[in-house]
Amino acid sequence: MNLLDDWRDRPLDDVLALCREVLEDTSYPTVRRWREGGGKVLGHFQVYFPEEIAHAAGMLPVKLRGAPIEARRADSLFGSYLCSILRTSLEVALSGQLELDMFVTHPICDAARNLAGIWGRNFPFKAQILYLPQNANSAAAAQYLSDEYARLQWDIERVVGRHVGGEELRRSLAVYNENRRLLRELYAIKREAPWLLAVDEAYVLVALGGLIQREEHNELLGALIPQIRARPARRQDKMRVVFEGGFCEQPPLDLLRTIAQSCYVVDDDLLIGLRWILEDVPLEGDPLGNLAEAYLHSSSYSPVQHDLRKPKEQMLLRRIKGARGEAAIITAAKMCEPGLEDQVAYSRMLDDEGTPYFVSEFEEKMTSFEHLQVQLETFVENVQFD
Repeated sequence: MNLLDDWRDRPLDDVLALCREVLEDTSYPTVRRWREGGGKVLGHFQVYFPEEIAHAAGMLPVKLRGAPIEARRADSLFGSYLCSILRTSLEVALSGQLELDMFVTHPICDAARNLAGIWGRNFPFKAQILYLPQNANSAAAAQYLSDEYARLQWDIERVVGRHVGGEELRRSLAVYNENRRLLRELYAIKREAPWLLAVDEAYVLVALGGLIQREEHNELLGALIPQIRARPARRQDKMRVVFEGGFCEQPPLDLLRTIAQSCYVVDDDLLIGLRWILEDVPLEGDPLGNLAEAYLHSSSYSPVQHDLRKPKEQMLLRRIKGARGEAAIITAAKMCEPGLEDQVAYSRMLDDEGTPYFVSEFEEKMTSFEHLQVQLETFVENVQFD
């Protein structure tokens, strides 16, 4: 089932505009079309979720995001001083704009650990918690996670009403392996020729993967990447920066567009959950075991995973050097404890390294970016002409 309106044979800029329109539509038009065709939907909260399991069961896995709306109903279900995405993602569902058949969250922070209970009390569908390993360095972590994936699969099978076999899981792994390859190619363009692909354009192409079937996403990326490489854009005198802080709540698209006016964003952690696994997951052997091993040993990093093999400050430094970044934008969502805590650690590390950095905060419902633009332009000028 094609969930996007006809995009084939249209100019690149028109397709990018269509993707942005779909992404900013809080009524989730692709999800609605899927449900109208009789499909079931699994919504999962940030950061990482093994979508292959839901895909193998014939469900549409949807990465929940917030929205620039007032959370009138949702605010009555939460305490004060919480990040925006917790409230607005629930508001979208309470208002009927997003309909699910199952919800899965993760205890990534003190607030998110209570989401399953809140969603479960307010909707008739199953609300589940996926417990990713707290100690990724334990010798038992891989077996524990494989068992946790099996428990999740059992719940999904109850929703779809059938068993999911090993071959179905392997087919889904193959589809997602292709998606990971295409996303790596997209990010290679950002690092090698960032003038061909602005950060907001790359973002909508990645984010769309959380709203449509991966087969359709693969077709879309496969068609657009050659067109992006063939763009007649010229290199400009812009600073190469790495954006850090978009691992959970996502910044507004217009904020990313504002950054793109002054800088080339050559790497980032935006929607890192959709790009968490860095290599192909082996198709031979136990699919769930392979997926668990990949999560632990072939993955990225974020403030909500504690892995002694991946100290976050050094991982950010590696990201900057790998992308030949000249500076970093260190940001965090308002009221996000993990993000704001790491912001301090990153700043100290960059001070020690002598790497310029720009610190900011964001919220989904931000609408004015003039002040940020002036601050960022001043920062860039100070670095370039120092």
